[in-house]
Amino acid sequence: MAAAIFPYTDEYARFDYGSHHPFQIKRLELTYCLCEAYGLFDLPGVRIVRTQPAREEDVLAVHSADYLAALRAVDAGLALPAFAAYGLGSGDNPAFPGVYEWSMLSTGASLQGARALGKGEADVAFNIAGGLHHAMRTRASGFCYINDPAVAISELVRRGERIAYVDIDAHHGDGVQAAFYDTDQVLTISFHESGLFLFPGTGMPEELGEGKGYGYAVNVPLPIGTDDETFLWALRRVVPPLVERFRPDTLVTQLGVDSLHTDPLAHLSLTVQGFAEAVGVFKGLAPKWLALGGGGYNMVNVARAWTAAWAVMNGVEITSKLPEAFVNHASALGLRFEALWDEPVRLTPIEKNQVRRSVEGVVAYVLERAVPRC
Repeated sequence: MAAAIFPYTDEYARFDYGSHHPFQIKRLELTYCLCEAYGLFDLPGVRIVRTQPAREEDVLAVHSADYLAALRAVDAGLALPAFAAYGLGSGDNPAFPGVYEWSMLSTGASLQGARALGKGEADVAFNIAGGLHHAMRTRASGFCYINDPAVAISELVRRGERIAYVDIDAHHGDGVQAAFYDTDQVLTISFHESGLFLFPGTGMPEELGEGKGYGYAVNVPLPIGTDDETFLWALRRVVPPLVERFRPDTLVTQLGVDSLHTDPLAHLSLTVQGFAEAVGVFKGLAPKWLALGGGGYNMVNVARAWTAAWAVMNGVEITSKLPEAFVNHASALGLRFEALWDEPVRLTPIEKNQVRRSVEGVVAYVLERAVPRC
């Protein structure tokens, strides 16, 4: 039995976007602690590997040399007006100490997962520190400095693989789409809250790719209030048939959990249970599976969702009752708990019908135009 790889390091705790920034790296420690409390690292075949930073030559496949030089300079404490052109130093992308080191660590974990899969050392790898999908070739964006999904995918493409990338973060996976918009070697599928209401304002159904890549970019923007039922219907209608026809060597998924209805930055209405069911849709769609983290700004519920995802990846079920050790740890940090596991969001019948009809129209549109067509 091949291993399920979980890259992690306590070094993550050294980095901080700032006490008032919504992106709190502490959520990684919380997720690790919850997985440990449930005994999910003691399962047969599970292996924790210490995160190793990416090398600059790996990252240059996606980012420009001048951007990386600017990021290194910011890391060293320099503050130049020219850095604003690279998206550095803004409220979203603060120039915090260690930003370059943090970015190379989170990217290195995604590369470790990709390489372990490529060598046959694992069937599944989950980098909870990854999924930073907004970074562009020459600029930081949306809390993301290095686009680790694109770097990992580029590594696999370089090895001759075909990759299906599926992104279920509440925000459109714009940076990954941009990196592979003109190739038929990578199928990108993004489910996200509509850009009419949420950053980055992209990810419309009409964004289908260009040149050889036309039809290989698939976007399903979702209305405010989309719940488990409609989300899961759309995911099952789009992802399995397209991925199965594309026949990728590796499936890469971005598992942002800002789609949960308690998230403070988005307006979708999934529960942890619905999120875990969505993760289950991905099992068996490709010979190898690289899963990545992403957004999520209610820290306790991020930990709950990613722990549930890791359980799904390893074929086990966990109870919704949180282990006492985790509850005590999170409470000591002053974190709040909300009943989210089985709690449905109740739309009115009229609202629910409006959301469903909107999503049905989008799904029909993209399936007619996606390659391979369904």
